[in-house]
Amino acid sequence: MTDPEELSTRELHDRAVAHAVRHGDVAFLWRLLRTIPVAWAAAGHAEEAAGDLSRISALVSDALGAGEGELGEALRPVYLDYLRRHPEA
Repeated sequence: MTDPEELSTRELHDRAVAHAVRHGDVAFLWRLLRTIPVAWAAAGHAEEAAGDLSRISALVSDALGAGEGELGEALRPVYLDYLRRHPEA
């Protein structure tokens, strides 16, 4: 494998994200989502950071409120699987 230091930033991104998606590494993807607004702010783009925070907040809100109606019913197998793996919940 090529030394990661020799890859362009785009190549690093593509490899890291593709690997995380392929392996279901939600922890990495969540870390990336949490870090993007900070990176925008560090690059001097506070307006982009604020926009990203709003979008992430909306996704989290959707997830927390996804227990009713058609969406809740469609997600029922996900909740069942999780609770079966975590009987103490």
